[in-house]
Amino acid sequence: MKLLISPTDEKEAAEAIAGGADIVDVKNPKEGALGANFPWVIRRIREITPRNIELSCTIGDLSNLPGAASLAALGAATTGVDYVKAGLRGVETIEDAVLLMRNISRAAKDYNSDIKIAAVGYADAEKADSVNPMFVPEIAREAEVDIAMIDTTVKDGGNLFTALSMGQLSRFVESSHAHGLKVAFAGSLKKQDLPKIHALGADIVGLRSAACTSGDRVHGRISRDKVRELKEIVGHLKEQAEAKV
Repeated sequence: MKLLISPTDEKEAAEAIAGGADIVDVKNPKEGALGANFPWVIRRIREITPRNIELSCTIGDLSNLPGAASLAALGAATTGVDYVKAGLRGVETIEDAVLLMRNISRAAKDYNSDIKIAAVGYADAEKADSVNPMFVPEIAREAEVDIAMIDTTVKDGGNLFTALSMGQLSRFVESSHAHGLKVAFAGSLKKQDLPKIHALGADIVGLRSAACTSGDRVHGRISRDKVRELKEIVGHLKEQAEAKV
């Protein structure tokens, strides 16, 4: 399971890198759960990120505007990222979600065929006017993207497990893997949630608040010590799993 840490600027990215993040995921939490950052910020972070660490960026909690979203995806692709994540906020049907993600994927992959695209649903979909997150594996398969992901849109003290049960999340993983997709989970997760995420079989776990001082995703700052602690937990979980095989 890869550890994805979401910085907002170069200084936070340097802390994430020093702490051992597998994926540095550039976002802007002031603009939402998947708030997009500025292209020049992403480019600068690309410059300081070693090539053995993957770089990701978000392009926003999108509305149902495939043309605008595809332009955003192309812009993201030019910054040198390895992943582009797109949120399905305001996209209420499977058909619309497939159309949106298909165009996002085409725009990014026409520029760089190696870029991986993540379709992101929301565990609290009713608060985001979004399609049921359990449909995201089907949407991702139909749109021919690479990753099915769930996050939360409202950061109000609840988290991924407040909105969805372990059974639902397990079915999400099974469906995604059956379609040949990678699975990513995020949504106000804490370090004590990592064993559950690992047990579910997720390929990527995304965190910001747990890596920040005072646990505050908006006003806190990413700390290498907190990232290192998260990395050690993930490493220990991998070792335990390998010992059982």
